[in-house]
Amino acid sequence: MKALAGFQFGVAILAATIASPVTAADIIQTKKVAVQIETIADGLDHPWAVEVLPDGGYLVTERSGTMRIIRDGKASDPISGVPKVSARSQGGLLDVALAPDFSTSRTIYLTAATSDGSGSGTEAFSATLSTDGRSLENVKSIFRMKRFTSGGIQYGARIAIAKDGSLFISIGDRGDRDRSQDWKDDAGSIIHINADGSIPADNPFKSDPKALPEIWSKGHRNPQGITFDAKDGALYTVEHGARGGDEINHIEPGKNYGWPIITYGRDYSGAEIGEGTTKEGLEQPLYYWDPSIAPGALAIYRGAMFPEWDGSFLVAALKFKLLSRLERDDGGNFVAEERMFDGDYGRMRDVVVAPDGALLILTDEDDGALLRVSRAPASNG
Repeated sequence: MKALAGFQFGVAILAATIASPVTAADIIQTKKVAVQIETIADGLDHPWAVEVLPDGGYLVTERSGTMRIIRDGKASDPISGVPKVSARSQGGLLDVALAPDFSTSRTIYLTAATSDGSGSGTEAFSATLSTDGRSLENVKSIFRMKRFTSGGIQYGARIAIAKDGSLFISIGDRGDRDRSQDWKDDAGSIIHINADGSIPADNPFKSDPKALPEIWSKGHRNPQGITFDAKDGALYTVEHGARGGDEINHIEPGKNYGWPIITYGRDYSGAEIGEGTTKEGLEQPLYYWDPSIAPGALAIYRGAMFPEWDGSFLVAALKFKLLSRLERDDGGNFVAEERMFDGDYGRMRDVVVAPDGALLILTDEDDGALLRVSRAPASNG
């Protein structure tokens, strides 16, 4: 399970069905295939999440609290009606996801750090994107973590939508590690709610006073990637460790993933954390990194454009400004890592597989960019 040494290749990522790049493409040879990297748009303010709209536009959140649509290489004016956010430190406007029936309902889901008199915390909203794409309507809060606190770090806030339309949302420990083991606290958990915010019937603690009814799993530090594998429906997260100990976990109902009792990382001071790396009743990660790569989003590749990557886990990384591509064997064990980009494009925050199988990547910078990674044209030589 210990992290394998990675190949270092430069690659950047971006995907969409139709794209009009604003700069010339880079051609980069990765381990298995040559890719073409285009900048679709730049000048974005710490973009955090991207979704591809049915008409080929890109819906992008900026952490400062704005949402825009990118078409033909240009970002729109800010969309009106976005909820007020607490844009400080790691907080602000965070994830966005399209409802499965978006093409008819225009429903989207958002997460953000919001504030009240006691501090800030993670909140999720549903909204309707107007037909002209200029405003959000019918904005409703569908989840709000129970306890807000001071400090502006470790909100989690990624969304994964199940086939039945229910939402799985990652919640960070908010910088207070002990909250991850308090089952009456949303911090340090994966929560599961219906699209209207109600509690699904299959939640493990819906009728159990041990825990809050929305909690699906516990013992997480700061999961900023969460996704389903389209092949078998399994749910996975990628999570920030402290100094080392970034993890990939297979998320199952009612289970405890250990933070901060067990971890493969250390405190930033160098001190040990918890009781070691294993303990009965606590789940082991499928994979971990030491040193940390500071993971952003997670995608599992099941697209048509890169059959060479089928089943690969793709992890955007902030610290080393790269995309980690992890391969698994038939038994599900991680057996190889390829490190792509490696500092060439900036801090990688989001990675998405577009409908055509290309990759979309957002760089989390003052001058952030939306990148598209597609298959390089065949050489005529």
